[in-house]
Parts: sequence; C-alpha cells; structure tokens
Amino acid sequence: MPIPMPAEAVLDRYFLDMRAKVLDVAATLDRIDRADGSRTVRRDGRLGQLREAIGVLLSDEGDRAARVQMIFSDPYEPNWPRPPRRS
Repeated sequence: MPIPMPAEAVLDRYFLDMRAKVLDVAATLDRIDRADGSRTVRRDGRLGQLREAIGVLLSDEGDRAARVQMIFSDPYEPNWPRPPRRS
C-alpha cells in the first residue's frame, strides 16, 4: 500500500496548478461581468452552482470533491430509462 504524501509535500506539488485554476475561474467570472447581458445571467442556475461549489471549496469540511460533484450532478433516479443495448 502506498504511503500518502505529507500535507506540505502535497501543497508544494499542487499549489501552482491550484492557483492557476482559481485564477482561471476568477478571470472567467470577470469576463461575464464585463460582457453585454451580464445582469441577466446573474440569476442563471449555472452561476448559482459555481457559487455553491466555491463555498464548498472554502469550507473546512472534507470530501470537497464529492460534494462539488454532487452540486453539478442530477439526483439519482432508479427509474431512469436505460439506453438500448448495442449489438
């Protein structure tokens, strides 16, 4: 079984990637704010999902990836129609 990296090593390894992703989200939100029609999209559910996901990232609770994934996922429906099998 592999030994997990210490927290400081994880931060050292991934900090620049994480920083770049956060900056990318911030820049895209700024582009939306500057674009024509920005007021009308403020109520768009997708932006609401992004705000909720950002709130999860700011929390101290664990399982952030799973919680963020659930924000962007449809709830499970046991009676969903299944696609036909391919031959």
